[in-house]
Amino acid sequence: MARASIASSLRRLLSRSIPSPRVVPSRSVTYMPRPGDGAPRGVTLIPGDGIGPLVTASVEEVMAAMHAPVYFEKYDVHGDMKRVPEEVIESIRKNKVCLKGGLRTPVGGGVSSLNVQLRKELDLYASLVNCVNLPGLPTRHENVDIVVVRENTEGEYSGLEHEVVPGVVESLKVMTKFCSERIAQYAFEYAYLNNRKKVSAVHKANIMKLADGLFLESCREVAKKYPGITYNEIIVDNCCMQLVSKPEQFDVMVTPNLYGNLVANTAAGIAGGTGVMPGGNVGADHAIFEQGASAGNVGREKLVEQKRANPVALLLSSAMMLRHLQFPSFADRLETAVRRVIAEGKCRTKDIGGDSTTQEITNAVIQALD
Repeated sequence: MARASIASSLRRLLSRSIPSPRVVPSRSVTYMPRPGDGAPRGVTLIPGDGIGPLVTASVEEVMAAMHAPVYFEKYDVHGDMKRVPEEVIESIRKNKVCLKGGLRTPVGGGVSSLNVQLRKELDLYASLVNCVNLPGLPTRHENVDIVVVRENTEGEYSGLEHEVVPGVVESLKVMTKFCSERIAQYAFEYAYLNNRKKVSAVHKANIMKLADGLFLESCREVAKKYPGITYNEIIVDNCCMQLVSKPEQFDVMVTPNLYGNLVANTAAGIAGGTGVMPGGNVGADHAIFEQGASAGNVGREKLVEQKRANPVALLLSSAMMLRHLQFPSFADRLETAVRRVIAEGKCRTKDIGGDSTTQEITNAVIQALD
């Protein structure tokens, strides 16, 4: 009888849920720095035109509040200049890294784009824009996380135009195997290093059979080296339709120059707007970080007057820059703070459903820093 009572008591004790031990968060080792890796790094800063000075000032203020190991060399450059001043180019060559606001490109006329000049001068052949849903920011589509990798130095942006006879203009689209292969290699390498599962090549080879055909041929050759990554091809007009109807199907997209500009801005609009999408331009030796999608990043004089420009895109681009400089913990702190402000929803600029000023967003991000 006593034995049965003991057994019954044991069964009751064992059936009770045993609380799991409390897990105390521990700080993991992100990477082991080499001696001297914590020394402050110089960054060339170009505030630029339009909202550029407002949003770059926001980044400067947040970096100072974080005590981030960077210092800025600031240069006054504007889109109506004939070319980028040589001292600016030399500063970027020395520092290897630049942060910039938008530079206004005149429409028509004989003034070439300073943005294109910088990319060609420094051979920044890869543009990367990360179009991703931010928690707390409502959008038409969910689960969007697209990276657009765009060739940055040739194609329709080669700038080879001339008037054959009055009223007839010829514009050359230049595509080379060298540039097509290296942008494909960068896209697949990015996917491999960031645990991405698919790379989609965007093209118009059904019409431009030689130029875009060469681009696809290069992508196919590189794809064979990455059997663990799914590769597919999509015509650019179908791509745009698929983006606005089912964007979650895309992962990494690799594109020639002009298509990439259109696709990146479309994807940015779908994922939350150009004001929150980070990006950068990178080559073998140098990198320039800026707002990821170009639409609306220099105009909007009313926003400038009211000081209500959205600094989120450039703050997130600055986090990308900090990772590029191998300061991952500072990058994580900055990105986490920005995401926290967006998720709380108390401070938002007009383009994402609020009425906050640039300074109010900046103050909120600083308050949210760990």
